[in-house]
Amino acid sequence: MPKYGKKAQETVRETMDKFKKGELTSGKSGQKVTDRKQAVAIGLSEARDKGAKVPEPPKK
Repeated sequence: MPKYGKKAQETVRETMDKFKKGELTSGKSGQKVTDRKQAVAIGLSEARDKGAKVPEPPKK
């Protein structure tokens, strides 16, 4: 199982708090996020942008 750094965990936690309050929006469209998995993916993406220790996304 991949290991996530503390910064990554905090970023995902903050993102999930926004999701639970209904304040989380996605990308350019700005639509409200309604899927829990999408909220986690957004949190991990933000953590990567900040330079936190997060494994790379799976390749398709």
